[in-house]
Order: sequence, then C-alpha cells, then structure tokens
Amino acid sequence: IIAISRGGLVPAAIIARELDIHLVDTICISSYDWKDKKGEAEILKTIDGDGQGFVLIDDLVDTGRTAHLVREILPKAHFATVYAKPAGRPLVDTFITEVSQDTWILFPWDTESQFVTPIADGRER
Repeated sequence: IIAISRGGLVPAAIIARELDIHLVDTICISSYDWKDKKGEAEILKTIDGDGQGFVLIDDLVDTGRTAHLVREILPKAHFATVYAKPAGRPLVDTFITEVSQDTWILFPWDTESQFVTPIADGRER
C-alpha cells in the first residue's frame, strides 16, 4: 500500500489493517496549504518503480492535479480514493463515493468543531 501523504494516511492505515498488510509506504506531494489553496505541486518524497503491484490510497480526488502527477510517477499502481469529484474521477481506478465538484468534505482526522491553526504554523522557520 502506498498512501498519498497526508490525506491518504488514515484511509491507508484502515485498509492495511483490514487486509493484514504490514508495509505501508508514502508518496508525499504538497499541492497547497490550508491558507492558500493554489500553487505548484511539489514532490517531497517519491517511490521507486512504476507502481506495479501496489495500491495507491488517497482520501479524495478533487481537480485531479495531484492524481495526475501521481499517475505520471506510478502509472501501473491501482489508484483508490474514498471520495471522487467529477474533475478527477477519470484518474482513479476505484472510489467509494462520488460527490459534486463543489462539495467540501470535512474528514474527522482533519477537523475540529472550531478551526485550530496547526502547531507547526506558529513556529519560526
């Protein structure tokens, strides 16, 4: 299993547990932060190979920008997401639920009843 960090980490852990898989790797792509939802996608960590024999997990395929980049890196991986929006749906092999393009999804591992700035944003860089 390869999780797309960070959104795919929790779904990948759940799938790994259910399938009794003990090896989960990550591909790390930074496409935006919570303040600025635009910007260039940056590959922070990649995986060797073409993806053959791997399941690639993410929480959501939205515009398809991240999915397209990951598909270029791992073209033979089976790509699965929890949610798929119409613009990115053709880029994944499996998804659980399709939602409209304008739907904003709040994942339980990424929300609080009131937004709290990540601790890392308060430190000097």
